[in-house]
Amino acid sequence: MNNDTQHKPLGRVLILVENLPVPFDRRVWMEANSLHAAGYEVNVICPKGKGYDKSFERIDGIYVYRYSLPIEASGFAGYLFEYPVALICSFVLALRVAFARGIDVIHACNPPDLLFLVAAPFKLFGCRFIFDHHDLCPELLDSKYDKPRPFLRALMVLFERLTFAMSNVSIATNESYKRVAVSRGKMKPENVYVVRSGPRRAWIDRAATSDSAEKLVGYVGVMGAQEGLDLLLEAAHHLVYVMKRDDVRFVLVGDGSARRDLEAQAAALSLSGHVRFTGRVSDAELKDWLGRSAVLVNPDRPSELNDKSTMNKIVEYMAMAKPIVQFECTEGRFSAQDASLYAKPNDVQDFAAKIAQLLDDPALARQLGEYGRARFESDLCWEHQEPKLLAAYAAALGRAPARDTAFASSTSA
Repeated sequence: MNNDTQHKPLGRVLILVENLPVPFDRRVWMEANSLHAAGYEVNVICPKGKGYDKSFERIDGIYVYRYSLPIEASGFAGYLFEYPVALICSFVLALRVAFARGIDVIHACNPPDLLFLVAAPFKLFGCRFIFDHHDLCPELLDSKYDKPRPFLRALMVLFERLTFAMSNVSIATNESYKRVAVSRGKMKPENVYVVRSGPRRAWIDRAATSDSAEKLVGYVGVMGAQEGLDLLLEAAHHLVYVMKRDDVRFVLVGDGSARRDLEAQAAALSLSGHVRFTGRVSDAELKDWLGRSAVLVNPDRPSELNDKSTMNKIVEYMAMAKPIVQFECTEGRFSAQDASLYAKPNDVQDFAAKIAQLLDDPALARQLGEYGRARFESDLCWEHQEPKLLAAYAAALGRAPARDTAFASSTSA
């Protein structure tokens, strides 16, 4: 089922992603490159997306297979159509990989918590399964609806539990997710590895982080209902029209299902001259906007999902040595610590005041930015996460002894 090569790989890996195309998904792409550099043969199966429309290509030695999704679902009915198509396409492509090169490890990145169905037949033949826990799907479901959906939530918890049950090892993006893996997923603590998301040190040129006289407030990320961008627009309106800060501009970089509604809200709030929506941009443009911004924001509204989740944007903001404003959330504070000011939950006036405070106090802004960059370099950059990823693989393949609980805790800080 696999071709002989001059140098036998350390292991043959198949990474499954349904949420984003690769290499656009930067976390998955860093994982794939780290594994490839360590001596693993790496294959990735993912959906196609804007700018990533090739069905197959080999990039930097990594085999990338992509399939087409007929729609980009935004509601439950859409997911009922999207997910079966994604699972069938992923399974067919996984068979192709198995016959072409073989598979030793399947590494599934949620959402959804259904990719274990693709991996299950391969596990019967000795394949190891690693669950890379990117999102809390039951809490994500709750965030999409105004009213509880008890049946759907119970279904999400069941899928999550089955995914954990099939996992030899799971990877958590922070300590809150690790606690979910242990409590709700019934994983042994020593089999859960915390691998945080963050770019490499070299991701950004320090020259791009120089001070700017422009009163630009930046946001980078997905534009969905749970991201709180409606609150950011309300804060922008308060800043411009109540606090009389006509000099302030906002740039919102990214795309998502809520973008059209947000553009309509900005127009209704008379913010069209103050807020720019860029859509998805290249990595170079992304870093340019980050570098030009005087303040970077994370308006995620406090919720059970956002309180437990680490937002990639926070670490990227810190890498850029930029001051941050966000609402008070557990994991947001853990990541940023003294690199951020924290507004009262859902208080748009306080959020606007915190932005104005940083715009008007360059010394404080510089202090927060320098703290963030130092914390990024000392704890959060990918160079500190890579050994934990490789340790998780060694454990999954039986090449490392099981960790005791104390060791598991000390290596996931």
